[in-house]
Amino acid sequence: MTEVLAAISLAEHAVSAAMARVLPRELAERDPLVRPSEHADFQSNVALALAKPAGLASRELAQGLARELAADGPLAVELSGPGFLNLVLADAWIWQQVESRLADPRQRLGVGEPLTGTRFVVDYSGPNIAKEMHVGHLRTNAIGDSLARVLGFLGADVVRQNHLGDWGTNFGMLIQYLVEHPELNWRQADPSGQVSALDALYKTSRQAFDGDPEFAERARLRVVALQSGEAATTAVWQELVAVSTEAFQQLYDRMGLLLTPQDIDAESRHNAELPDLVQELVDAGIAVESGGASCVFFDDITGPEGEPVPLILRKQDGGYGYAASDLATIRHRVDELGADRILYVVDARQAMHFRMVFATARRAGWLPEHVEAVHVPFGTVMGPGGTPFKTRSGDTVRLATLLDAAVAGVREVMADKPHDLTGDELEQVVQAAGIGAVKYADLSTSRAKNYVFDIEQIVSLQGNTGVYLQYAHARVRAILAKAGAAPADELPSVDPSLPLHPAERALILLLDGLDAVLREVAQELEPHRLCGYLFSLAKAFTEFYGACPVLKADTPALRANRLALCRLTAATLAQGLALLGLRAPERI
Repeated sequence: MTEVLAAISLAEHAVSAAMARVLPRELAERDPLVRPSEHADFQSNVALALAKPAGLASRELAQGLARELAADGPLAVELSGPGFLNLVLADAWIWQQVESRLADPRQRLGVGEPLTGTRFVVDYSGPNIAKEMHVGHLRTNAIGDSLARVLGFLGADVVRQNHLGDWGTNFGMLIQYLVEHPELNWRQADPSGQVSALDALYKTSRQAFDGDPEFAERARLRVVALQSGEAATTAVWQELVAVSTEAFQQLYDRMGLLLTPQDIDAESRHNAELPDLVQELVDAGIAVESGGASCVFFDDITGPEGEPVPLILRKQDGGYGYAASDLATIRHRVDELGADRILYVVDARQAMHFRMVFATARRAGWLPEHVEAVHVPFGTVMGPGGTPFKTRSGDTVRLATLLDAAVAGVREVMADKPHDLTGDELEQVVQAAGIGAVKYADLSTSRAKNYVFDIEQIVSLQGNTGVYLQYAHARVRAILAKAGAAPADELPSVDPSLPLHPAERALILLLDGLDAVLREVAQELEPHRLCGYLFSLAKAFTEFYGACPVLKADTPALRANRLALCRLTAATLAQGLALLGLRAPERI
């Protein structure tokens, strides 16, 4: 059986071998410049790129390469234009590729060498205690979780970190208000309801803080009590943390995120370290006193008017800013977690903050040169017409409300679509499609861009949506079920002697590209590349199924070959959806 090797890799190796026989070593080691092509399976324009340094006309060099390529192997070569090499794989080799893929669960998806020896720490989500997650938390959850999945699937060692905001002066304000109003009934049965009540009470306590100087002073004293560990204050704070983390976990579970309580790396965890951390920076001359605060300044970071922009570590009142906490987490992630690459999946508006934190950590020696810290920024979710996404009353939209709306939208779509789903199975499909629609709408957009959230569009069965891909997967599964296809652990029969239909060829070559796409996602940290690939795959399968009868194929051998393609497509769609954090129902 043919060893599984990506088709493009085979073409690259063949062109490189031809280059080694035709060109001097310094040129032969260059990139063979092989790319997918509309004119053939692949095309190389390396002859055009290297003709001048080789001292040859481009077409003359291409002819020499073509002669070497034609000598052996499964590639046919055709010369075109001023020196393009059009490369076409033999039908038998492509069918053997399908057979080899189906023979091994890992090779089935064409995934190559694992990313072993690299530990990624992925920091995402990071909601604030006693506040509900809102639409602003969608992107960090969806993008961070997908990156963790892809990196883990490729074999990297992934450590998830959820840096909860559980400390600060705002807790003194809220706790003081709760203590002064014991009649408030915020302790409801459901943790989500409790956090919703606390969120509203936080806003009320803020109004009291801003409007009542005496309350503001009592709230400041409550902060001192919290920082000193006073028992009654600490007990209320611990209750707020417990209720909030339980509510967050419910939402994570509903969204199908990987995050668990074991991934929490709360801000308060590093409180005891902060005085010595700041003093160490002061002693090293990295931090200086400015206006009563301890700050770090940078020669290359200034404000709009050219004024220095400080990274504030310790404020005038003696409290520590989240910059100090972020520096402590970097030390923890390098020294204790052994990170090689730290990814911070955080709003683009925090770019300057992370730039200053990373630079400070480098200067202090806490972020060694061999460790990479990367801010993975993302744009904003916008409302209709590109306006800020708000409720009619002007409040921020709750993340749970967003999910509810998408589930309701899918329910309406399903009501208008013929199906035989009932009861629990129907409800599971509706939930999977609704939650998946929200996540896919986010992930399919380049993370650097803002995008408009449109419920009607994201739950559509047409176009580049999660629902469309889930439906495409279920459609392939239905074909296999109708065919009575062999179990997944039974090797299907593939006849490599059969000629390939163009639609079959296009589908197989696209299936062959999953590994390259996943490695692009891992390198560029852009899940939308996987979304685009899966959408192209679903369209290619539709074209294949329309042009190539499967269940009514002309011969049993042809039917078996095409069922093998169905199995490979179903497996690839299911795995791709899973790496995006979407479920792939067998039936829709």
